[in-house]
Amino acid sequence: MKRVRADIINPIRKWLKRFHKKPPKKIFNLLSRDITELFQNIVMTENLFMIVLAIIIGTLGGFGAVGVRALIREISAVFYPGGGTLLENMAATPWYLKVMLPAVGGLIVGPIIYKYAPEAKGTGVPEVMQAVLVKGGNIRPRVAIFKSLLSSITIGSGGSVGREGPIIQIGSSLGSLVGQFFHISSKRMKTLVGCGAAAGIAAAFNAPVAGALFAVEIILMDYAIAQFSPIVISSVMATVISHAFEGDFPAIEVVGNHALHSFWEPGFYIVFGLAAGVVSFLFIKVLYSFNDVWEKKIKTKSYIKPMFGGLVVGAIALVFPQIMGVGYDSVNLVINSEDMTYLGLGGDFINQLLGSHVFWIMALLLVFVKIFATSMTLGSGGSGGIFAPSLFIGAMLGAFFGHFTHYYFPDITASAGTYALIGMGAVVAGTTRAPITAIFTIFELTKETSIILPLMLTSIISTIVCSKFSAESIYTLKLILRNINVRGRAEFDIMKNLYVKDLFTRDFVSIPQKTDFNEAVMKLISKGLPFLSVHNVKTGAFVGVVSVSTIKDMMFMKETLRLVCIAGDIADESVRPVNLDDNCDAVLKRMQKLKIDGLPVVDAKANGRQIGVIWLKDIANAYEKEIEKIDLAGDLAQKITMLNVDNDVRFLEGYSIAELPVPKEFVGNSIKKLRIRNRYGVDILSIKSVGRGGSTVRAIPRAYYTFNKDDAIIVAGKTERIAHLKHLD
Repeated sequence: MKRVRADIINPIRKWLKRFHKKPPKKIFNLLSRDITELFQNIVMTENLFMIVLAIIIGTLGGFGAVGVRALIREISAVFYPGGGTLLENMAATPWYLKVMLPAVGGLIVGPIIYKYAPEAKGTGVPEVMQAVLVKGGNIRPRVAIFKSLLSSITIGSGGSVGREGPIIQIGSSLGSLVGQFFHISSKRMKTLVGCGAAAGIAAAFNAPVAGALFAVEIILMDYAIAQFSPIVISSVMATVISHAFEGDFPAIEVVGNHALHSFWEPGFYIVFGLAAGVVSFLFIKVLYSFNDVWEKKIKTKSYIKPMFGGLVVGAIALVFPQIMGVGYDSVNLVINSEDMTYLGLGGDFINQLLGSHVFWIMALLLVFVKIFATSMTLGSGGSGGIFAPSLFIGAMLGAFFGHFTHYYFPDITASAGTYALIGMGAVVAGTTRAPITAIFTIFELTKETSIILPLMLTSIISTIVCSKFSAESIYTLKLILRNINVRGRAEFDIMKNLYVKDLFTRDFVSIPQKTDFNEAVMKLISKGLPFLSVHNVKTGAFVGVVSVSTIKDMMFMKETLRLVCIAGDIADESVRPVNLDDNCDAVLKRMQKLKIDGLPVVDAKANGRQIGVIWLKDIANAYEKEIEKIDLAGDLAQKITMLNVDNDVRFLEGYSIAELPVPKEFVGNSIKKLRIRNRYGVDILSIKSVGRGGSTVRAIPRAYYTFNKDDAIIVAGKTERIAHLKHLD
C-alpha cells in the first residue's frame, strides 16, 4: 500500500517542485506547456478540442458576469445605503453626497486606469474589436481584473454607464487568456474571444441566442465564420451559470401583454423607427464630441478628469437621479408600472411645476439628459458600457412616443410600456448597427412572439436611418478614429500585396484605330471577349477599348456605321490601362468604378505600349490561393506551437521543419534586409513573438517584419541548412 502511495505521491511532488520559487509568468508558461501536452496526448479532434475550450470559457465568463453584478451591488450599497431599490436610495441621498459621490468614484478610477490599465477606460467593446482586428485576439490578462473593479466603482458610485460592455470585455479577456494558455493560433484565438464576448452578454441578460449573435455580428463582424458552434456553447454555458446563481430572471423584467394591437399600428412604429434612428445618431455624435472635448480641449491631468466628470453627473442627479448608474430600475418601471409619477423623482417642486404632464415631459427630458450624462462619464475617462444607456434612452423615447399615440389612439395602439420596450431594441440597433442582436435581445427578455413584427420594423428602420447620418456604429467609430481599418482588413491587406506584374496575361487582342466598324464587331464576337484594345497605328500606344456595351446600342445602325465609322471613333478612352507595379486593391477599385471585368496592362518603359490584360477572374483565383496559404500556414503553426516541439519534424527526405530561437544577428533586422531564403536556404513559416499581451503567432510574416530578441521562428528547409541556422551566434 505504501508503495502504491509513493508511486502516486512522488510524481505529484516532483511535478509541484518545478514551480517552487518561480515567478508567476514562469509558472503560467510551465502549466501551459504541461496541460497542453496532456490535451495532445488525449486523442481529440480539433473540433472537439475547440468545444472543450468553449465550455471552459463559457463557465469562466458566466462566473465573471455573476461576479461583476455582485460587485456592483456591493459597491452601490456602500455608496448609496438604504432599504429601497437603488433608484430610491439614490434619490433619497442628501444633495451634497449626490454631487460628491460620483466624483469620489472618478477620483478612485482615474489614477488606476492611467497607471495600470488604459484598456479599462471607456466602453470596452471597441477595445475587444481592436484586439481581434489588430492583435490576433490577444488581450492582456490583467484587463479582466481591472475592468471588473473599475467599472463596478464607476457604476456603483453613480456614473451614468452600463455594465454589459465591461462584462463583455471581461469575458473576452478570459477567452483570450484560455487561448494564450493553450497556444492557440490567431485564427482560432479570435473565435475564443468571440466565445468570451458571447458568454458575457448571455449571462448579463439570460439571453444565450442574443449572446451568440452579439459575438458574431459586432465583435467578429462575420456571419460566415466556421467556428460558430463553440460560440453558441459558450453562450449556453454562461447562461446556465447565471441561472444557477442569479435565477432565471433577466436584467429587465417584463410583465403584462405587449403585443401588436391593430392592423394600423405598424404605421406608428414606422414613424417611431425614424425617430429612434435620429436619436441613435445624436447619441453617437454627442458621445464622440465629448470624447474629443475632454481629450483635446480640457488641459488637466488625465487621471483627474473622471473626478470632474463625476461632479457634473452628480449635479445633474440633483434633478434627474434616474440617470445615475445602470438605470434598469427606471427602465423596469417605465415598461411595467401603471403609475408613472416616479419620473418626478427630481422633487415636489418638479411634480408641482409639471402637474399632469410630468410623465411625458420627464421621459422626453431623460432621453437627452441620459445622452449628456453618459457622454460626460465616458468622455472624462470613466469605465463602463453604452449598451445599458442605449436601452435606457430607447425606453424613455418609447415611453414618450407611446404616451401620445395611446392617448390619441387608445383603441388601435399599445400602451406606453410596449413602445418603451420596442424603443430599447430600436436604439440599440441604431447605435450598434446590429439589428439582429437587438431584436433577439428584446425577444429573449419578453418571450413574447407577438412583439416580433413591431420590433423588427423599428429596429431595421432605426438602423437604416442612423446609417444615413453616420457611416460607423458607436463601436466602430472609435476604431476608425484610431486609423484601424474595420471592414475587410485582411482582404485589403492581401489585395495590396498582389501585383499586376504577377497576375497579368500577355494573351490579348488589339486592333488598329482605323479598323472599320464591321470588322471590329466581328472580331469582338468571334473572340468571345468582353472588350478589344485599340492602339495607335503609328506609335502603337494604347488608345482605348471597344467593348460589348459600347457596340450594343449601335447595332441597329450597323449598315450606316459600316461605311463611316472606325474603331478609333467608338473606342472608350475612359478605360485607362494599369501599370505593372499597381496592386490589385487599386485595380479592383478601378474595375468596380468602370463596371468592367478586365483592364489593359501597359509598360511605362515601352512608351505606353500595351503588353497584356489583367482579368478579374485571375485576381479572384490568386486571392483564394493566398487565403489557402494563410490558413494552411496558420494551422501548421498552431500544431507546431501547441506541441512546443524541441525536435525537428521531417516531412520529406532531407527536409525538416523546426522551431528555434531567433539568432542574435537577426535581431533588429527585417526579413527582407536579411534575405533569409537566399542566404540561409530556409523559408520562415511563422514567427512566435512575445509582447505585453502574451504570445502571438504570425503566419506567413510580411517581408518588413523586424525581429525581436524574444522571438522564435518556425522554419522549413534542408536539414543541414536548418542545422547551420541553429548554430549561429
